[in-house]
Amino acid sequence: MKIITLTLNPAFDLHCFVKKFEPYHENLADISSLEAGGKGVNISRALISLGVENKALVVLGKENGDAFRQALAKDGTDGIFIELEGRTRENITLHTENSPETRISFRGFSADASLLHRVEASLSGKVDSDTVVTFTGSLPDGVNVEDAKNMLKGLKTKGAKIVIDSRSFKLDDIKELYPWLIKPNEEEIQMYSRVKVTDLESAAIAAAELQKSCAENVIISLGDKGAVLACKEGSFTSTAPKIKALSTVGAGDSMIAGFIAATQAHRPAPDTLKFAVSCGSAACLTEGTTPPQKATITALMHQLESE
Repeated sequence: MKIITLTLNPAFDLHCFVKKFEPYHENLADISSLEAGGKGVNISRALISLGVENKALVVLGKENGDAFRQALAKDGTDGIFIELEGRTRENITLHTENSPETRISFRGFSADASLLHRVEASLSGKVDSDTVVTFTGSLPDGVNVEDAKNMLKGLKTKGAKIVIDSRSFKLDDIKELYPWLIKPNEEEIQMYSRVKVTDLESAAIAAAELQKSCAENVIISLGDKGAVLACKEGSFTSTAPKIKALSTVGAGDSMIAGFIAATQAHRPAPDTLKFAVSCGSAACLTEGTTPPQKATITALMHQLESE
């Protein structure tokens, strides 16, 4: 199985910590990390941590693209890069004591439909029926949903298995594309489903409904409540390991990486879900967008298997 992750709108992720945040006042923060991020990049990093080869196609702004490349090179990322005029956008994640994270996102470069033609050209000869292509994160300014859908339809005609985890697409768009995998979280499933999702049981009903009309495989992640998987083998649930999360950034991306890796290894569906959940939980035990560690994933997987 060949794996290509697409990150059309990446970002530098700056993580900082304020012990006691006070709105409307100057707050002194400690910078904990500055990382090259983006949902596709996070999936690539997690796959590398799992020992799974992949290519990351990343669109960069010329003004700060070199720094982004250097950061990915340190992680061992095998990159395909497309450059545009402007800057790669930046995000600030503020961590405070005993409070949820706060995230501020800045706009980056603008693009147009020609970007998608460049993406298709970069993937020429690289996509066939043994290829998984992940399309995650937001579209850059200037690129519309219809053009993005047409590009993904073109990849599907070549046999690619498409993964979608992007709020740029509405439910009708996803139905039209019928991807190989979608992974809505608790907030997103409330927008997609006619069923009120509050626990694993109601999530399983919603996942089964989506799997019939929207995607071959549907994972619904409910954070510390666990996750459900609906696929051709049936419907499966998994609790989440008991952990004390350091950061939830990249957890969903690591779940996707876990699902892909488990599928590549021909794990049965219940184990595939548990492995994906373990990858997502392990990502919560690392700072920022640092990928989950293989030893941690194994330990969490054993915890789930023993329940």
